[in-house]
Amino acid sequence: MDSILSGFSVSLTPFNLLICFAGVLVGTLIGFLPGIGPIGTMALLMPITFRVPPVSAIIMLSGIYYGAQYGGSTTAILVNIPGEATSAMTCLDGHQMALQGRAGPALGTAAFSSFIAGTLGVTALCFFGPPLADFGIKFGPPEFCSLVFMCLMLIGYLGTKSFLRALMMVAVGLLIGTVGQDPIILRPRFVFGLSEFNDGISIVPILIGIFGIGEILSNVAKKEVDQEVVTTEIKRLFPSLRDWRDFMAAAFRGSFIGFFIGLIPGGGAIIPTFVSYAIEKRVSKHPEKFGHGAIEGVAGPEAANNAASQATFVPLLTLGIPPNATMAVLLGALMIQGVKVGPLLISQNPEIFWGVVTSMYIGNVMLLVLNLPLIPLWVRVLKIPVHFLFPLIVLFCVVGVYSINNSLLDLVLLFVFGIVGYLIRRYQYDPAPLIMGLILSPILEKSLRQSLLMSRGQFSIFFKRPISLSFIVASVIILASYFVFEVLRRSREQRPEEKTISQ
Repeated sequence: MDSILSGFSVSLTPFNLLICFAGVLVGTLIGFLPGIGPIGTMALLMPITFRVPPVSAIIMLSGIYYGAQYGGSTTAILVNIPGEATSAMTCLDGHQMALQGRAGPALGTAAFSSFIAGTLGVTALCFFGPPLADFGIKFGPPEFCSLVFMCLMLIGYLGTKSFLRALMMVAVGLLIGTVGQDPIILRPRFVFGLSEFNDGISIVPILIGIFGIGEILSNVAKKEVDQEVVTTEIKRLFPSLRDWRDFMAAAFRGSFIGFFIGLIPGGGAIIPTFVSYAIEKRVSKHPEKFGHGAIEGVAGPEAANNAASQATFVPLLTLGIPPNATMAVLLGALMIQGVKVGPLLISQNPEIFWGVVTSMYIGNVMLLVLNLPLIPLWVRVLKIPVHFLFPLIVLFCVVGVYSINNSLLDLVLLFVFGIVGYLIRRYQYDPAPLIMGLILSPILEKSLRQSLLMSRGQFSIFFKRPISLSFIVASVIILASYFVFEVLRRSREQRPEEKTISQ
């Protein structure tokens, strides 16, 4: 309780309150506008955070992340387009409710479910964080190396459709991360005679290029069809007593599902929404209503994605391991600020950990207050043509990247990685594993080489230590399960062909 109270003393300062409000407001706006997304926005605004204290920077970037989870439901309900991928399941029943004249209760249910899940998620973060950090103090270089390796396997296995393509993206990220000085002997490598690369390729132009410029190019290349916004008057945003009775259990179930899946590296906030929707349909007494305006189909997924977004902070702030690309951006911001993230963060920088955690309580209240009264304004913003928005976003990308080092090379990298980001999406690869590989590359390489120095070059050190061995065994199980499921899938596909040939 003393730690929580000290955290509120940090998060309740006027400046941190203002920056928290700015973060959740921008996050909500980005969440319901299909386009750049929270990762690109966080990368775009990262240069601003270099002028503020580390705790204020992370409060704002965190607000953008979990604020986007709130905002995505507005577009899903009113336009049948998920503002974020995490709101895809909300489209199924939320838009049907809107077409039935119940847009207000649908939006209110999404907001209150998100608030319940966010509050429960932050409370669980308070209890899970310190014990996990104490456990992380037992980690040495072999444990960190094995943990990062397992995380990369999980990210590829859970976070994308193609495991092999995800591993290819991870490998590209790891290679880009090796540019710069060798972490052990401090000699430059892969710098191609450019002194600007001695400290490595700056992460900001890569992030903004892939998730900002790349996303815009991808959207411009699509032949978009204008979507009609629900224009009926939105009434009675506060759900009725019957609505509360129908969705409360779903909101709590979604919160627990989202939090525990969100703890798993690669689990993210998308998978819990599908799991929650499937469970709600299974336990419902009227499963036939799902897809036709069931309020539980809105509450469960919305609670799951918000609880998962809070849970992803646990491994980041306690072990220094980002479980998804968004947390990788936050880790990059902390690294640029000179903050060492890991098991010692709570003891060495308690104001950052507890300040960020308590700001999430405040941010969730702000989001509840923002989302309900400002819905008419959000509906108007939805009607802004994208050909006005995209040039402004490109301008902000250029100004943001150039303002860091006043370097033309950074601008070249911005557009190079913008084209790379477009090609990644064009050929149906996922950019998130690349960013994860880039961020985790220094941690993986340094811990691997330190481990081999400790063991005089013997890889057996990873198998002699119990914690490290458990991570390696988990990685082997992940790889083996992929190949087993792949063989079973191919055998099922071949059976119909064999039957046809025999006939």
